[in-house]
Amino acid sequence: MSLKLINIGFGNVVSANRVISIVSPESAPIKRIISVARENNKLVDATYGRRTRAVIITDSDHVILSAVQPETVGQRVISNDDLSYEG
Repeated sequence: MSLKLINIGFGNVVSANRVISIVSPESAPIKRIISVARENNKLVDATYGRRTRAVIITDSDHVILSAVQPETVGQRVISNDDLSYEG
């Protein structure tokens, strides 16, 4: 099984196999998802104090905030420039 990791900025990586969606944080429903995740201790803030540009939703109901554009994160999922581990 191959573990594919995606760089989401500032040296942080996420398992590509666990990602359900990568969205922009601008809409009201996404803001609600963020606030519910914060209340349930399922929010991971990987922005290092910068503006949130992408919200990554995982299959374990964790919500990850990233300072990288959603398009950039999506391209990293598709490209071979990510970190891979064959195990």
